[in-house]
Order: sequence, then C-alpha cells, then structure tokens
Amino acid sequence: MYTIEVYTQDRRRKSGERLVKKEDLAVTRSDAQRIQEAYELAGYRAELRETFVTRTNLLSGREYEERYDTPLACSPASDTYWSM
Repeated sequence: MYTIEVYTQDRRRKSGERLVKKEDLAVTRSDAQRIQEAYELAGYRAELRETFVTRTNLLSGREYEERYDTPLACSPASDTYWSM
C-alpha cells in the first residue's frame, strides 16, 4: 500500500508550496509511479511513500508497523510517548 502526497506552488507560504491532496493507494508500485508521473505532468509535485513503516517499540523491543506520518507523541517508538 502506498500514499501519495500532492503539492502545488503557493507563494503565500514560507515553503513556497502547499499540500493539495493526500491519498492512500492500494495498487502495485509501478501503478503508483504512473499516478505520480500523471500528477507531475499536470504541474504538481508528488511524493510517493510506503504507507506503513516498521518501527521498534522502545519499551518491549518488539517490531511493529505504523503509518509513516504518525506524530512523535503518538508513536511507541519514541521517548515522548512513554514520558506522558
């Protein structure tokens, strides 16, 4: 499973761009790359990422999968999660 983030130029922002769309794709890698190329041909910047990453729980040492965009305070792989 992949997630695509689509950005457009926006000079009102400090970074010079803004997020337009974030979409989860249940397709193969080659199909996801074709979708990314279609957005880029339309004038957008598209980032393709794997939706889930493998991390290690800080306390138990077990590996688990979580979304790539999980905030640090919500991830058992960080000190911040366990200090609250």
